[in-house]
Amino acid sequence: MTALTMAGPATAAPPDPITSTATLSDTPVSEDGSAITAFEIHDSRNLTLHVRSEAMGAEYEVDVQRPADASAPRPVLYLLNGAGGGQDTANWKRNTNADQFFADKNVNVVMPIGGAFTYYTDWRAADPRLGVIKWKTFLTEELPPLIDGALGTNGVRAIAGMSMSGTSVLQLPIAKPGLYRAVAAYSGCAQISDPIGRKFAELVVSVGGGNPANMYGPTDDPEWTSNDPYVHADALRGLDLYVSNGSGLPGRHDNATDVRSLGPADGGIMQQLLVGGILEAASDWCARNLQTKLQQLEIPATFDINQAGTHSWGYWEDALRASWPVLARGLEL
Repeated sequence: MTALTMAGPATAAPPDPITSTATLSDTPVSEDGSAITAFEIHDSRNLTLHVRSEAMGAEYEVDVQRPADASAPRPVLYLLNGAGGGQDTANWKRNTNADQFFADKNVNVVMPIGGAFTYYTDWRAADPRLGVIKWKTFLTEELPPLIDGALGTNGVRAIAGMSMSGTSVLQLPIAKPGLYRAVAAYSGCAQISDPIGRKFAELVVSVGGGNPANMYGPTDDPEWTSNDPYVHADALRGLDLYVSNGSGLPGRHDNATDVRSLGPADGGIMQQLLVGGILEAASDWCARNLQTKLQQLEIPATFDINQAGTHSWGYWEDALRASWPVLARGLEL
């Protein structure tokens, strides 16, 4: 694969940030047929890639923030959005200052846009509303080699996500051992095969109009257990792990001046307190169970689960910043 470079076609030298002088013929194509089909340059650090997934037969945007210093190959942090897949107003770019936080970091930040209400997994059947869903394949098989080829990375990766994707980022390293070195999960629920955790997942999928049975089958199907990070927690051994969650009770970000969009049905501070409180209390139960399980397995992990807070962006931005030392360690920064 050929890296897109500042001065045009790649050479043996490490790539500089992509600029408008690069041409589409420089973009990588993977062995499975997935490809970067186009890109837009926003400035010297930020661009949007258009990536075709062969598995899903569709094209998705991927936002990229390049490292502070691109004079050498750098690692990649995949930063996943929540239930809306970044397609709505509830996304990292709109609701946080993540771009400013990473401004001085030597890491490629990659934010896929899409996958709303899918749990970023491979569904067993096409869904009448959500379509063909193979996001696990996209994120573990198709996208990483394209990103590494286009950006000239050093092949070291970490992944982080919140809410819906707080579950996904625990599933994906289990599905593809060795792909990621570090994981940060904010307000997610690992126990998707438990009746409580499964109801949480079914609710998220149903909000998007999808049928949860098309994801992992009916409630008694063994596929729910096969994809449960809590059940397979031993497979998280060796990763640098960070897990955060609030209690569900109002905290310092739960006020009328700090309301950030929770999606298209945003109801302001009352939704943040009521719906956000209930969702966070549920995921708090999941986080505490995961902490106990990892302790029993003697798998080291950093947990921040003793603070008040709801299922909302102020806390996820705090968690991203707090988790950076763990992610940076895995990224060898």
